[in-house]
Amino acid sequence: MTKLRTLYDRLILAHPLIVLAVFALILLAASLRLDQFRLDASAESLVLENDRSLEQYRAINQRFTTSDDFLIVTYTPHQALFSEQGLADLAALRDELEALEAVGSTNSILNVPLLHSPELNLDTVDEEIKTLDNDPVAPQVARQALLDSPLYPNLLISEDGRTTAIQVNLPTPVQFYDLLQERQRLREATAEGAGTDRDRQRLDEVEQAYLSLTDQLSHRRDATIEAVREILASYADTAEIHLGGVPMIVYDMIHFIKSDLSTFGIGVLLFLLGTLAVIFRQWRWVAAPLLCCGFTVWLMVGYLGWADWPVTVISSNFIALLLIMTLSLTIHLIVRYREFQHDGPDTPPRQILGNTLRAMFKPCLYMALTTMVAFGSLTFSGIRPVIDFGWMMSIGITVAFLVAFGVFPALLSMLPPPVDQRVRSNRVPFTDHFARLTEHRGGWVVGVALLLALLCVIGVSRLTVENSFIDYFKSSTEIHQGMITIDDRLGGTTPLDVIITDEPAPEGSAFLDPFASDCDPFVDDCGTEEEYRDTWYTYQKMDRLAQVHRYLDSLPETGKVLSITTTLGVLAQINQGEPLNALELAFVPAAVPDELTDVLLTPYISEEYDQARFSIRLLETSPELRRQQLLEQIREHLTGELEIDDERVMFTGMTVMYNNMLQSLFDSQIKTLGVVFLAIAAMFLVLFRSLWLALIGLAPNLLASTSVLGLMGWLGIPLDMMTITVAAITMGIAVDNTIHYIHRFRVEFQKDGDYLATMHRCHSSIGRAMFYTSLTIIVGFSILVLSNFIPTIYFGLFTGFAMLMALLGALTLLPKLILLFKPFGKPA
Repeated sequence: MTKLRTLYDRLILAHPLIVLAVFALILLAASLRLDQFRLDASAESLVLENDRSLEQYRAINQRFTTSDDFLIVTYTPHQALFSEQGLADLAALRDELEALEAVGSTNSILNVPLLHSPELNLDTVDEEIKTLDNDPVAPQVARQALLDSPLYPNLLISEDGRTTAIQVNLPTPVQFYDLLQERQRLREATAEGAGTDRDRQRLDEVEQAYLSLTDQLSHRRDATIEAVREILASYADTAEIHLGGVPMIVYDMIHFIKSDLSTFGIGVLLFLLGTLAVIFRQWRWVAAPLLCCGFTVWLMVGYLGWADWPVTVISSNFIALLLIMTLSLTIHLIVRYREFQHDGPDTPPRQILGNTLRAMFKPCLYMALTTMVAFGSLTFSGIRPVIDFGWMMSIGITVAFLVAFGVFPALLSMLPPPVDQRVRSNRVPFTDHFARLTEHRGGWVVGVALLLALLCVIGVSRLTVENSFIDYFKSSTEIHQGMITIDDRLGGTTPLDVIITDEPAPEGSAFLDPFASDCDPFVDDCGTEEEYRDTWYTYQKMDRLAQVHRYLDSLPETGKVLSITTTLGVLAQINQGEPLNALELAFVPAAVPDELTDVLLTPYISEEYDQARFSIRLLETSPELRRQQLLEQIREHLTGELEIDDERVMFTGMTVMYNNMLQSLFDSQIKTLGVVFLAIAAMFLVLFRSLWLALIGLAPNLLASTSVLGLMGWLGIPLDMMTITVAAITMGIAVDNTIHYIHRFRVEFQKDGDYLATMHRCHSSIGRAMFYTSLTIIVGFSILVLSNFIPTIYFGLFTGFAMLMALLGALTLLPKLILLFKPFGKPA
């Protein structure tokens, strides 16, 4: 240890200019890839590790030629929609949107077939289909035809006929899916060390090509959404217009996070600057910590750019947390430096700096290691973005520690702070009030802690894991208003697909004579006597699908439901209101014109894969929406009441992927907390070499982390992809205070063996550093409540609350437990 200390003195303290020069070169290298730092809110960033739902989702989309890659423009004109001028304005808007380069096509009431002609029937469907674009259809006739159709109401037009929608399709190039499939194939081929060198080389090439194409598509989509918004703004005087759709949700989430990172990042730094200035009253004590915080973030952002490691919605807060950790380290060094200045005002600055670093190295190292363990526990969550967040924070804390003990002393060596009057003062610090409270009201401290623990347990039991996308945005934002409009008037926001696979062919079915039965399922309703037919277009199968459709449509959480039953309703309307008989059902694929096949058949029936699809839009604004409960309810009804085999029922879509992640949150939270407590207990045993001290140190940490979860439970705030990290963050913060206090208590106790006197000295020294750190962070992060992104607001509030609980626990409960159990031996 002495050799390391000597080496450190010779390399860092003796040559501060060289240290800063080398560090400047490192910063320069990091800055070369700062522009590669990116945010990722794609579907892949929201799935569980080894979750097959994304793969299923993409396979189903290709199988049924469907996609969620479209924008929805809701249009409610101030004048009548179905008038010559109203339709002309709608057409002008549609044409401008369709002219955008990235837009493949649009769907609206202007180009969908109007099935209203009295001459229209199954035989004349080719000749009699009309559209508003191509045929002279009277506006009111078109309105009635659209509202009478089973297909269009609550999809392209509201039930009152006042609001319509334009679906702006943003096609994904075939190259994307080709690269995706090749990447998956190569990953499987090279899994667990298998595959050839050529396979691994090709995988690297495909990975790079895939990332490059994804980045290009992301930039093109962002530009398209901005262009769409500019077009919509020009029509704001003539209509109430909102924009929705999955791409826009992703765009706005990234936009809000980027805005928070830049705007609030600067705001937080300004708040920190002001708070440090008020506390220390010296520009060196303001500039040095802020420079260290900036350097740490700079290095990490540059590293992520070099590693091509995107930040997700969950890990986007890592910058704010790195500011916390770096600031905590530097403030502890500052307070200890000023203590040495107070004790020896005439001591040379170089010697004071050396004493400070030697005194604080061990507790800061313990703090960094234990905090890394706390964040490293997130890697056990099973959620890809949470795992990445854990690794990012562990690496970031390492960088923060190196900056604090490399750059910070080099800066102080170049600009040694003078001894001011506040350092010379012997005034009792504010934190000694907590020591007196613990001394005279220690029983109350323990009693309140036990009561708080009980309330926390009750609060944790009230936690839920349901949340809606709409809850992420303030009611004043366009995305929130657009979701409400789509839910209320156009059949729901979030997509869910229910896939039913046909019954497998019975054994020996290939040898059955299809004409041996007295009942022909293509002509009659054969009931249970129907022979197996390898097609969906039989009376019994269509009746079963109709039962599924009616059930899904009856649920209060669902909006518009589309399936082959919808198509049969359209065909019945064409057939003069008469449902198709068994013979007509058999010839539906041939009867539907080619230009309508992709609208009426392909999205709902795949004869190749023997699957039927039900497309559902869930109402995000529904107070009854509980995703997991809804999915379980649907599965139970289909497999129970309708007697469909469980393995034949599959759910897919964004709803399923998001729900899978939500449902893993509670389990991963318990798993994470369990792992982190065991790991921290083990670290405390190693660091303090005392079981009593390890248990005493865990108590305030446990109380701080469970108090955050308990508060969420009492306030009815659900666990989601952002708040999942709060408990681990709290642990990291609370551990910081606990380690510094216990380490300092052990050092001070050796002076006189007096527990009470030692507590007062600790509160006057390390207690001040803990108080300053907590106050600075609470004030700095309070600015996050001004964000438009609700998870960012929660992060700011809960981080502040966590800091407060960790501080109170470390200054009251922790010293009381030390006084009560006397883990350092008998008093002198």
